[in-house]
Amino acid sequence: MRDTAIVLIPARLQATRLPGKPLADIGGVPMIVHVWRRAVAANVGPVVVACEDEGIAAAVRAAGGVAEFTGAHHRSGSDRITEALGRLDPGKEKYGIVVNLQGDLPTIEPAVVAAVLEPLADPAVSIATLARPLSDGELANPNVVKAHAALSAARPIAHATAFTREGASCRGDCFHHIGIYAYRRAALERFVSLPPSANERAHSLEQLRAVDDGMVIGVRLVDTDSFGVDTPADLARARAALSP
Repeated sequence: MRDTAIVLIPARLQATRLPGKPLADIGGVPMIVHVWRRAVAANVGPVVVACEDEGIAAAVRAAGGVAEFTGAHHRSGSDRITEALGRLDPGKEKYGIVVNLQGDLPTIEPAVVAAVLEPLADPAVSIATLARPLSDGELANPNVVKAHAALSAARPIAHATAFTREGASCRGDCFHHIGIYAYRRAALERFVSLPPSANERAHSLEQLRAVDDGMVIGVRLVDTDSFGVDTPADLARARAALSP
């Protein structure tokens, strides 16, 4: 699968809670560059940042990376990477697997990026993602998305049965969902062609569109504490984690 995979990192400046976050300084390096470097180190395939802003593209290119411009109209990162993919491989000859890596995961380990491909070894799986054990306080935190799956150390890969923000329905099968996906290309194209489902709109969870459509999502259990940067407090945490 590595031979046909590409990593696309969607990025935009207009984040609601932390405007300009792709260019936020972390140890003298823009956050988007930290993410790009870790994706390159994963050795999964080519890494391209899909963006609409010249500042993001300039930062990535200054670091030696590749940026592909997209429109400013996209509702989600999956829509943005689909446009970029169509330009990078219009004939659908190069890339059969597409990794969607969020641009706000500056501490993600390269091995974790590579691990997201593993559930796709199961031909029934259309989309693969990652999860880790919940830490103290996360079960009741609605900002932490939970993946329901029969995961364990002995069984690190399983099919997701649901995704939720609530903890009340968890019975030992809930894990902290990590926002990275590996799509079969046909699954990505189908996903973005679907309208948002009722569950997706009700819970503000894009992956529920795939669940409601009957797509099988495979989940790989990891033990890393990757976290997204959505608030000033998250940014301070990332700066502390990545300080020399």
